[in-house]
Amino acid sequence: MEELMENKVTEVKKTVQKRMEPELKLINMDKVEVEQIEWLLYPFIPYGKVTIIQGDPGEGKTTMVLQIIAKLTRGEAILPTVLLTDDKENAEVPVNVIYQTAEDGLGDTIKPRLLAAGADCSKVLVIDDADQPLTMADIRLEEAIIQTKARMVVLDPIQGFLGAEVDMHRANEIRPLMKRIAVLAEKYHCAIILIGHMNKNSNGKSSYRGLGSIDFQAAARSVLIVGRIKEEPETRVVCHTKSSLAPEGKSIAFQLDKDNGFEWIGEYDISADELLNGDGKGQKSRKAKEFLLEILADGGMSQKKILEEAAKRGIKGKTLRNAKSELEVDSVKRGNQWYWVLPE
Repeated sequence: MEELMENKVTEVKKTVQKRMEPELKLINMDKVEVEQIEWLLYPFIPYGKVTIIQGDPGEGKTTMVLQIIAKLTRGEAILPTVLLTDDKENAEVPVNVIYQTAEDGLGDTIKPRLLAAGADCSKVLVIDDADQPLTMADIRLEEAIIQTKARMVVLDPIQGFLGAEVDMHRANEIRPLMKRIAVLAEKYHCAIILIGHMNKNSNGKSSYRGLGSIDFQAAARSVLIVGRIKEEPETRVVCHTKSSLAPEGKSIAFQLDKDNGFEWIGEYDISADELLNGDGKGQKSRKAKEFLLEILADGGMSQKKILEEAAKRGIKGKTLRNAKSELEVDSVKRGNQWYWVLPE
């Protein structure tokens, strides 16, 4: 009798275990349809995916994102026409945006910034989490996307929406959160932007300066870094450090000052690591000036030869010409060629 009971218990355990085990399902890639990526801002922010925007505090991350939000609510191109890299970009009508902040006040900070950017505030929605803080795992996030049909969702900063029990340095706790966010973005074809602060490892590479687990960046399809130019504190630059869906975009600068507010400037020759280490433009400019002083020390040289030698040393044409202008190097035509000559 006792043996019979043990056998029944064993059978029950096997049955329960079998029910708990997932059923094998295979996907044949031959049956998978190819889908085209749509872009909110090519190649920086894709629809249906997660984008991370990182930077040190006070570098203009939130201001830039609010400018993007303002353009979306008015159905306008985010960048000036001369900076657009995709002819199909921004051909949209005004859309709704969900913006969640865990740091700034809505009435005294966020709305004044939105109004200054010219946003249609009726299209900017915020989930009221006064009674219970919102987290990345919160069902209200999906409900809000469904209700508002938002094309972009912003969580600012990432750290404020993890939940009190989540350790941002543990991959096993971050992966499911990032997976859920990625699923929401794909399911509702909206762009989800996570804004994050960076750690204080000033000598580290950009990929390792994001706070917390590297799984944040691993799950994102695009990662951008915003920082200011040391020699030009009013100039901020956006650098692409990860792009899984398109070639990395060239760095783009914007100006941020009290008198003129926010203004896109254009492409900027600097890498993310140079930007974060504060040795970007100044270092390149000094290198170009030293090169010109060295190569022209014994007299003039043809422009063609100078450009060829500069390219060998990794000095770009634009940087070289800026250095030429600052040193007041003269251009003199001799026969059919132009020569550069140091001023007397």
